[in-house]
This record gives sequence, structure tokens and C-alpha cells, in this order.
Amino acid sequence: MNNSVLLAQGIPGLGDESIALFGVIAAVLIGFGFVMMIVRRYKRCPSNKVLVIYGKVASGRAARTLHGGGSFVWPLIQSFDWLDLDPMQIEIPLQGALSIENIRVNVPSVFTVAIGTEEEVMTNAAIRLLGLDKPLIVRQAEDIIFGQLRQVIASMRIEDINRDRDMFLERVQSSLEPELKKIGLVLINVNIKDITDESGYIEAIGRKAASTAVQQAMIDVAEQEKKGSIGVAEAERERAINVANAEKLREIGTKEAERE
Repeated sequence: MNNSVLLAQGIPGLGDESIALFGVIAAVLIGFGFVMMIVRRYKRCPSNKVLVIYGKVASGRAARTLHGGGSFVWPLIQSFDWLDLDPMQIEIPLQGALSIENIRVNVPSVFTVAIGTEEEVMTNAAIRLLGLDKPLIVRQAEDIIFGQLRQVIASMRIEDINRDRDMFLERVQSSLEPELKKIGLVLINVNIKDITDESGYIEAIGRKAASTAVQQAMIDVAEQEKKGSIGVAEAERERAINVANAEKLREIGTKEAERE
């Protein structure tokens, strides 16, 4: 028998109407609690975060990730956490990286990375970065960046690195991006501060280029001056010829006038 009925039978003066009222109140409370549970367990994902739902998710997946929108998180069998999408700037004071000519190069630079929003990248981030604070994430990214930057420098000549910065950056990006995605990060920007070497080779290249430019400029000036001098001489010659022709015509005219 229902406990409410037994309770009602044990309380003098408690009739059917009171029992019905208690039943309605109990149903309302249960319904309200159920609605509040749904409201509290439905998680909306802001644009600057990734929602990670873990526990009992789809088979074969360690977690379910969501960027934007929202999702219901089942109590007891699921839980959730967040990944921040804020960009992280990483100083890379690379010193003494060997080029293909075995010359040590210094390439201080700044890399900007962030957790990616592609499905595969978000899943990698959930597996490898969830629960880590920012300094630990930066440290993992630093190790990858240092290794890939050294590898790219080792495959290039110093003159190519110094002369064609765009090609150097493209190689760094193409080498680094796949490795960062493995831990859930994407490369946003690369800023190479400077490129120097311990032997002074790059400085010597710069001095040679400057000297060549100065010499070429002097040659160009001399050529222009030469062309100018030739032009002046030709102009004077043409003027002299015109004057002589004019004098000759004048003399012919004078003689014809005297003859008449």
C-alpha cells in the first residue's frame, strides 16, 4: 500500500482531498526538480572556449568537443570541462642553431598559438591539454617550436634565410603546424625579430651588398654624366652645323644679290 495512504490513515481528520493535495504538491516538486536538473546540466559554450564532455560518450571517442552552441551533460555518466581559446605568445630565444653550412645562427622570434577549433584538433587538445594550466601548455609548445625551428634552419643556407624571409617563414609554418595540431594547437602568427650568426657571415653579406649597391650607384651616375656630356656635345655640334649652314646660305644670298 502506498506510504501516503498509510500516513493519511494514521492521521485523524486527513481525508481524500488532503491526500490528493499532497500528491499534487509532490508531483510539482518532482517536476520542478527535474526541470532545474535539465537547466543546470545544459551547458552553453561561449565563443572563446571549447566545451569538452567526457565519460560515457560515443563509442571509440575519448571525449566529445563543442565550439559554440550547447549540449546536455548527463548526470552521473558524464562530466565536462573547458578549454580556453585565448592566443598565447611564446618567446623563442633560439641561439646557436646550425645551418646547412654548419654555421651557428641566432633567430630570436615570437610565436602566437592557440587551441584550434577543427574537430580533430579540438579532440587532440581534449586528450593532451585538458586540465593543464597555461604555463604547462606553453612549455609543451616551446619544445615543439624549438625542435622544428632548428630542423628548418639545418636544411637552409644562411644566405637564403637572410635574403628570402618569406620562404623561411613558409618552411617554418609548414614544418610546425602539423606537429602543433597533434597536441591540439594551431599557429596564428610568427614574428622573426632578427637573424644573426656568431661568425659575422650575415653582417659580411650585408656589407658586401651595401658596397655593391654603392658601386653600382656610382657607375650609374657616371653613365648618366657620360650620356649628359655626349648629349651636350651633340647639341653643340648640331648648333654649330646649323650656324654654318645659315652663314653659308647668307653668303650665297649676298652673292646672288650682288650679281643681280
